Amino acid sequence: MTSFDDLLSQVPIAQIADQLGVDQATATTAVQAALPTLLGGLQVNAAQPQGAASLLGALDNHGGLVEGEGAVDLGQVDVGDGEKIVDNVFGDEKNTVISALGAGGGTGGNDLIGKLLPILAPIVLAYLAEQLTGGTAAPAPQQTQTSGGGLGDLLGGLLGGSSNSGGLGGVIGEALSKNAGGALGSVLGGLLGGKR
Repeated sequence: MTSFDDLLSQVPIAQIADQLGVDQATATTAVQAALPTLLGGLQVNAAQPQGAASLLGALDNHGGLVEGEGAVDLGQVDVGDGEKIVDNVFGDEKNTVISALGAGGGTGGNDLIGKLLPILAPIVLAYLAEQLTGGTAAPAPQQTQTSGGGLGDLLGGLLGGSSNSGGLGGVIGEALSKNAGGALGSVLGGLLGGKR
């Protein structure tokens, strides 16, 4: 099953809340806002041949986090690696993305979002790797790069699912999938406009 809710079920929200020193409701709201934003950024990158190649290379290194059922163990998440992923996905617009997410009600502000994105990024890549490969070796290049094939379809499906999940995550997911106005839509539109 590939859906936004399935991806969300892999995120150890209780562990994240403990690690970041916030209540579970705040952690949940922040995660639901940040996940569609990360997926949208990855989709923008995957839409370009060089970005897709880079993303596929990154997926090779992230398959083991989401094996089996249930949430990821936060102790296995490499936050330093997550920082690099977030930097790659959003580039110069990273702080704008963090500010836009942090301004959302109930997300805990910029500082929390800035700490959360590098935790979520490796989980998202691990989930994508697991879905593309079915837990086996790396996906075939033609499967993932032809006319927005496997990887683009997977990201699009996840984003489509996020807009139906309601709450702040749904609002942001909908804005991202339509690339409609707002700071996040503008940032991702700018990334798609050829900066990468």
